[in-house]
Parts: sequence; C-alpha cells; structure tokens
Amino acid sequence: MIMRSLVFAVATAALASQIPTLLKLTEPAKPDAPAQNTKAEPMQVSATPGSVVLRADRRGHFNGSFRLNGKTVDGMVDTGASLIAINETTARKLGFGANRLDFRHVVNTANGRTEAAYVVLDRVEIGGVKVRDVDAFVMRDKALSSTLIGMSFMNKLKSYRVENGSLKLIQ
Repeated sequence: MIMRSLVFAVATAALASQIPTLLKLTEPAKPDAPAQNTKAEPMQVSATPGSVVLRADRRGHFNGSFRLNGKTVDGMVDTGASLIAINETTARKLGFGANRLDFRHVVNTANGRTEAAYVVLDRVEIGGVKVRDVDAFVMRDKALSSTLIGMSFMNKLKSYRVENGSLKLIQ
C-alpha cells in the first residue's frame, strides 16, 4: 500500500512540474521580429582627387564602395588582413574564372584556416584614390561572405590615418 502511494505521489509531482510547459504549447505563436539588415553600408564621406574620407559605422568599421577591376564592390577596410580578400562569387564578377583560381594556399583567418587562391587585381579605386596591381586572395564563398580591403591596398597609399571617427586615404 505504501509503495502504491509513493508511486502515485511521484507520478503526480512529475506531471505537475510539466503543466507550465504543456500550457505554453497551446499559446498562439508570436510573429517573428523582422530581420535586421546586417550588411555593412558604405560610409563614404568625401572624395577629392587623390584622397577619400570614410566615416566609421556604428560598430567602428570603415566601409566603402570600392571599384575592383572596374566593378563596384562594397568592402570593409581591414588592417589585420595582409591582402585584399574576396570570395569566389565576387572573383567571377571581376573576371576570374574557375579555371584561373588555384586554391593551393592555406591562410589563417579570424575564423580559422582555409584555402585561398592568389590573384592580382589590375586596379582598386575608391573616391579619388586609384591603385594598380594589388595582390588579393580569393576564398570559397562559405569561408568569406564579404570583401575585406587589406594591407596590400593600404601599403600602396602615400598615407592613411584615423581621426575623429574618420579614415582618410591619401594616394
């Protein structure tokens, strides 16, 4: 008799602990919040012949609308990247076919190690700044979702500096 009472008490306690969960199953579903646009928006401020000023976005990143081999590509300046980094989709838009991409280089990124193909961009432009023959790596789309403007571009400039939330590039 005591055993039956004990089993009944345990079963009742277990069921009682699940009632809040069961009640949630009957609540009407709440509509999902609208997706937020996480794409980095170009923040170009001004351009004069031989220079351009980029304003930092709310995260402190410098984004701009660059022209790579004559094609417009949104990119983020990344002084931690040795070379410009583009993904396969962008590389195809710039004229680098699959047969020209040899993914034989292993590179270390913020997201870990990945394969990359070395290419040379004929020209990289933003505002009044125009640079030729810039080294770049092409990475698989799954390894890189956006374009990073690395030091292979920055080192070809006469100077660059950050002041008051703006990055000034001088050719």
